Amino acid sequence: MTGVEEKKRLLEQGLERVVELVGDITQPTMERYYRRYPAAREAFERLWAGNRAQLEGEMVERALYCLMYWFESPGEIEIMLGGSVLHHNDTLQVPPEWYSGLIDAAIDVIAETIPPGHGAERAVWDELRRELGGLVEQSRQFI
Repeated sequence: MTGVEEKKRLLEQGLERVVELVGDITQPTMERYYRRYPAAREAFERLWAGNRAQLEGEMVERALYCLMYWFESPGEIEIMLGGSVLHHNDTLQVPPEWYSGLIDAAIDVIAETIPPGHGAERAVWDELRRELGGLVEQSRQFI
């Protein structure tokens, strides 16, 4: 894979494209996510009654933050995501796979806009999926 600066450039390229083509990715990300994790919708309705849309926006925003800053500041993302996975599992019964599932859903929405022939850009999103998913999986050992 390419250097960190090139990865960040390719990541930004993908984010700019998805904004142009899709706009706010919250709704398509959450639709994809809930298809994969229907129990998550029920849990979020129960835990955040009347304010689920705000919660969904914050969740997608945090997922994007992790994606955007992983190459620049992996230690920060590791601490933030790892602590959040543990806390939410213990206090709200939000399993780790819901975390990696949200990251996957956001990446899927973004990756769908990558034109054919942009293999380096696709590789960046695949790397993010692998590394952040691995980080969530590491957090599971502390549960």
